[in-house]
Amino acid sequence: MAARSSRPSSKDRPSYRCTECGWTTAKWLGRCSECQAWGTVEEYVAAAVRTTAPGRVTTPARPIGQVDGKAVAARPTGVDELDRVLGGGLVPGAVVLLAGEPGVGKSTLLLDVAAKAASAQGPTLYITGEESAGQVRMRADRIGALDDHLYLAAETDLSAVLGHLDDIKPALLVLDSVQTVASPEIDGAPGGMAQVREVAGALIRASKERGMSTLLVGHVTKDGSIAGPRLLEHLVDVVLHFEGDRHARLRLIRGVKNRYGATDEVGCFELHDEGITGISDPSGLFLTRRSQAVPGTCLTVTLEGRRPLVVEMQALTVDSQIPSPRRTTSGLESPRVSMVLAVLEERGKINIGKRDIYTATVGGVKLTEPSADLAMALAVASAAVDTPLPENLVAIGEVGLAGEVRRVTGVQRRLAEAARLGFTRALVPPDPGPVPSGMTVTEVADIGEALHALPKRPRRAEGSQR
Repeated sequence: MAARSSRPSSKDRPSYRCTECGWTTAKWLGRCSECQAWGTVEEYVAAAVRTTAPGRVTTPARPIGQVDGKAVAARPTGVDELDRVLGGGLVPGAVVLLAGEPGVGKSTLLLDVAAKAASAQGPTLYITGEESAGQVRMRADRIGALDDHLYLAAETDLSAVLGHLDDIKPALLVLDSVQTVASPEIDGAPGGMAQVREVAGALIRASKERGMSTLLVGHVTKDGSIAGPRLLEHLVDVVLHFEGDRHARLRLIRGVKNRYGATDEVGCFELHDEGITGISDPSGLFLTRRSQAVPGTCLTVTLEGRRPLVVEMQALTVDSQIPSPRRTTSGLESPRVSMVLAVLEERGKINIGKRDIYTATVGGVKLTEPSADLAMALAVASAAVDTPLPENLVAIGEVGLAGEVRRVTGVQRRLAEAARLGFTRALVPPDPGPVPSGMTVTEVADIGEALHALPKRPRRAEGSQR
């Protein structure tokens, strides 16, 4: 009995917690069983449980109708595309998290926003933890982001950042990035769960107390998700994802979370040598202007949030020199392309099995919604039979395994955008609703009816149709 009583109780036993997702366990593991991350399980001491007694309230509760709503009115940042995603601009006291891959243009965009938002009534403070002040100044010279009311500091200490806030009293704070700042009062390396929680919590409290808008830059993991604990996304008011291929000019900002507006808006930007600029009409980036039609091309209208974009899809088919034909995609999902190719061959009777097939989108845009299936199928069929589709034609619709063309959302909005850009013909699923004047809309129920849009049947010597 004496030996049994000397065993440590459950309160005294060490506990272990994952620094990425917060999962806890009674013993150390090399890999977290929840998020499958390696080397993130660390020992921690649970805080003693205390009860909180009622205290004096800071502000009395009031009827909701008596709360002043003008204090949280959005203020434009000077960058229209960013204001579109934010819901009109930055709200005083709001904390925004902007995440994206390295080199996508996060720092360039926020430096431009900081310069345009700076004024005598509300100076802007730009804190960099990844670069020196001289490096940021060189970028500001290149993009023209210089303003007397824009203050710059290179800091990685949380207490120093809070000291700058007391000295400058900015209306806007930009921190690049939240994973590089650490508090000396908290154990752990910068970017860890405890440090990110402490840094984010301190800046959120400062933002709410001062009525200061805050823009935080966040890192992303290999799979594109925001690095660090998910707690960070819950604490902030707005979460934005900055997307784009570093080899293309197009950049997109998507709203993932927004307490002050909708999350279905998308901002379009163009990255160039002089900086980054918003694009109010980005459809021109995704089209190739030609004097005559070319086989293997088809246009569709995709919805990025609530914004319709006309996108060109291209396909090329060549005789394969290897036993297993190649299937190469760019800007499209490979499983989706494989499914459409199978339907096209089986239901549309287009012989493509022994040919290499290359499919791509123009301008670096990535299409993931099913509404592009019909255009993809027509582009491949056009390339297979070496016959161009009619000019000024767009195709919209999802293709099912039975070959049927299914309805998609926002057909009227898509057709209106196509008509605005001068397209006069459209292939759509049945029952599209009201159509724009001057546009000829053809309803197709299956892939076979859609293939009738090809002016001619195959003219290859061997024949491309079964």
